[in-house]
Amino acid sequence: MLFRKKISHEIDYNNLPNHIGFIMDGNGRWAKKRGLPRSAGHKAGAESLKKIITEANKMGVKYATVYAFSTENWKRPKDEVDYLMQLLMDYLVNAEKTLAGENVVIRAIGSRSELSEEMQRQIEKTEKFTEKNTGIVMNIALNYGGREEIVRSFKKLAREVYDGKKNIEDITEKDIENGLYTKGQPDVDLLIRTSGELRISNFMLWQISYAEMWFTDKLWPDFKPSDLHRAILDFQNRGRRFGGV
Repeated sequence: MLFRKKISHEIDYNNLPNHIGFIMDGNGRWAKKRGLPRSAGHKAGAESLKKIITEANKMGVKYATVYAFSTENWKRPKDEVDYLMQLLMDYLVNAEKTLAGENVVIRAIGSRSELSEEMQRQIEKTEKFTEKNTGIVMNIALNYGGREEIVRSFKKLAREVYDGKKNIEDITEKDIENGLYTKGQPDVDLLIRTSGELRISNFMLWQISYAEMWFTDKLWPDFKPSDLHRAILDFQNRGRRFGGV
């Protein structure tokens, strides 16, 4: 507790990352270490997420994107996929009572066409319920893939060129950004990945171009607000030159 207070005290709250990305890895391993089913790990991970988003909001972070379910996760066993979808459904419903009360804006990013109609309706309901909040914007990356997102943006631009609304020579980075799920949001400043894995896993490939990476061996259910403080303090002690000197 003393260490947590020390780290929190050292943070410059006028220099927080505007946008933090979270690759929440290690739920299954957390459960396995305890002799529990993987579903127990996912449930514990959902509880950890509530604590981290609540803390980030209290600190004043403006945006957070959490990798909840990737386009590749459909390859997992059907029982696990079904459980994850139900857990995400419950999370969205409960968020209206918990995170919404913390002034959190909740958005889902990713392709919705593969999701159940019930899930799509709940996403729309939760987004509408929280859209007027003024705290942190939490993007839940659900059926999300970084490559799919970029392809989607290029298709939008190709359609505009085909319809004569835009010239190829006039296309800018801003045009591509306007076709992303995160349109209007700042790029990711800090990317946090848990469980000791050192890869991006198709997460926000465009938005993390200049993000600072922070990796920890901790499994996601064990990731605490004090770990978030440590990551942010480390971020603040780095020199960000964005290609300059």
